[in-house]
Amino acid sequence: MSVTSLDKDLDNLTLTLIADFAAPIERVWDLWADPRQLERWWGPPAFPAKVTAHDLTPGGEVTYVMTGPGGETSRGWWRVSAVNPPKDLEFTDGFSDADGKPVEDLPSTTVRMRLSAHGDGTRMEMSSVFDSREQMEELIRMGAAEGVSEAVGQMDALLAD
Repeated sequence: MSVTSLDKDLDNLTLTLIADFAAPIERVWDLWADPRQLERWWGPPAFPAKVTAHDLTPGGEVTYVMTGPGGETSRGWWRVSAVNPPKDLEFTDGFSDADGKPVEDLPSTTVRMRLSAHGDGTRMEMSSVFDSREQMEELIRMGAAEGVSEAVGQMDALLAD
């Protein structure tokens, strides 16, 4: 699996995943930039995602629905704040209700993703930044750490295609 580390830093309120891929930066970027490829890895294997809107421009929005094995759904959104293809992406990630409206009582995070050359391939560093320790602990209890690791772990198979 490409995930080489997952660091939970409660003091700095960050969850940082590092993954190394045997693929060029542009190819790894495509997994974020193409909604059909994004939905093949964004959700953990048991909760695959369907991307319903995809605008990777500053101020743009990505929306998605993840469906569990029993048919239960979890909806989410990104608000894109910065994008520098094919190397950097920053967005706020949050939960939404059935109508696509943000759920205010569930936490959102700022996600910073960076791609860089690493050996003959690409290193992806993805950090989720939380507003508070309580928020971070809540999302970790909800399975965020395992979920992101499982989701990113699916990228290898896509890159091999």
